Amino acid sequence: MIDAYCWPQSAAAGDTVDLAISSSGATCEVEVVRQGADDVTYLHHDVVPTTVQVVPDDAASAGCGWSSTVKIAIEAHWPSGFYLVRLRSDHGETAHAFFVVRATEPGEALLVLSTSTWAAYNDWGGPSFYTGGHVSSQQRPLPPGFLSKPSPEKYRVARFGRMPRPEVEAYFAQHSYWSAAAGWGNWERLFARWAEGEGIALDYATSTDLHRNPDLLTPYQLYLSVGHDEYWSEPMRDQVEGFVERGGAAAFFSGNTSFWQIRFEHDETQVVGYKTDLADDPVFDTDDQRLLSTMWSDPLVDRPENHLTGVSFTRGGYAHMPNAPQGTGGYTIWRPEAWPFEGLTMRPGDVLGAEPVVVGYECDGCELTLEDGLPVPTGADGTPKDFVVLGTAPAHLWLTEEGAAGLPDSYIGELNWVAERLGGADTPETRARYANGRAVLGTFQRGAGEVFTVGCTDWAYGLGDPAVAQVTRNVLSRYLKS
Repeated sequence: MIDAYCWPQSAAAGDTVDLAISSSGATCEVEVVRQGADDVTYLHHDVVPTTVQVVPDDAASAGCGWSSTVKIAIEAHWPSGFYLVRLRSDHGETAHAFFVVRATEPGEALLVLSTSTWAAYNDWGGPSFYTGGHVSSQQRPLPPGFLSKPSPEKYRVARFGRMPRPEVEAYFAQHSYWSAAAGWGNWERLFARWAEGEGIALDYATSTDLHRNPDLLTPYQLYLSVGHDEYWSEPMRDQVEGFVERGGAAAFFSGNTSFWQIRFEHDETQVVGYKTDLADDPVFDTDDQRLLSTMWSDPLVDRPENHLTGVSFTRGGYAHMPNAPQGTGGYTIWRPEAWPFEGLTMRPGDVLGAEPVVVGYECDGCELTLEDGLPVPTGADGTPKDFVVLGTAPAHLWLTEEGAAGLPDSYIGELNWVAERLGGADTPETRARYANGRAVLGTFQRGAGEVFTVGCTDWAYGLGDPAVAQVTRNVLSRYLKS
């Protein structure tokens, strides 16, 4: 047995990160590797003495409280990035931990890793938000598969349904079931490798940094969200929306983005989310009810994520999964003359990203109508009227009985919940209003700035496709002006 975690999860030059290890072996090997275009080792210890550290009964919510095994001093020459800590015990067992190094001299683009979402799915040592928990400590390990996994493009939610069942079972015998839904090892790792391989310099930060530091985005031209970026606090939203209003650019190569509001508590060591258990949240029916940890679009919060991204999971849903539309795996393009498609030869009705299945897993959309045969937003759901719809693909919110295997008995289908909270009643008639959603790719102006969104989690899996890569280059080129 070997497990580990780092605290703090982000640091800058001159800071120290504590690596806490619990192992049944007497020693372990520790390697600290920055993962970008390439893996570069910045620290290596052949022999580190280890011991077994006690896992408290409330580790999932209150943290492990382990003693520091290794103190990692962040040196001035370590570039901003994601640093994977690889551990191997003298028994041959392996584990991973991580920390982020923030930039001392900020560049132009900041990738904020979805660490609050990683915390929501973390079931190490106790329940996650998906298995009965409401408070997730960030001071504990992440299960296998969150930080490192083989062939992310292959072992992903949108592919499991087409793989032989024995192969799926063999994979999950070695990796956490929930690691398919969250963690660096899925989308952000692929995006970082591609972008830095293209010569695009990225700075890195965590969700907690975005929550804690109201000036985090001030030096930057571009804010980036990648993959599955589901859980946001009020300060996170305030900062990104204010950044765009003042002239910054936000690119959401992500989906299910900011669907749930969360709170950081206990010096930002805990992520709190009550989701559908509204009345159990301590801020329910108080003066702080705007902070209720449920859907941002819930009438009790009344701040649809459409205001941030242009789209919402409430008008999207699942794609390329069981009990969901298979579609083509790509976006049907409506306005090929638009700037994101520069350099591509496309016509209306062509499909972008089908072969790598970029429209898979969770999708965000908006309420649409047709004008002159082209989709435009109605604006009734909070999507800005000037949002330009570039591409769409079918999606579907699940009913409770349509949920995937592995979900707890307490699971409430998003279609049921959206019908009840937004439509006023969970009835067949109300469900029908929200059942046929879509992934929507588009862009809009906000104040002096601009937002681009792909409306789907799985865009990063398509970066090996020339057309998907070209759209991504166009977005980054437009927003990185110098």
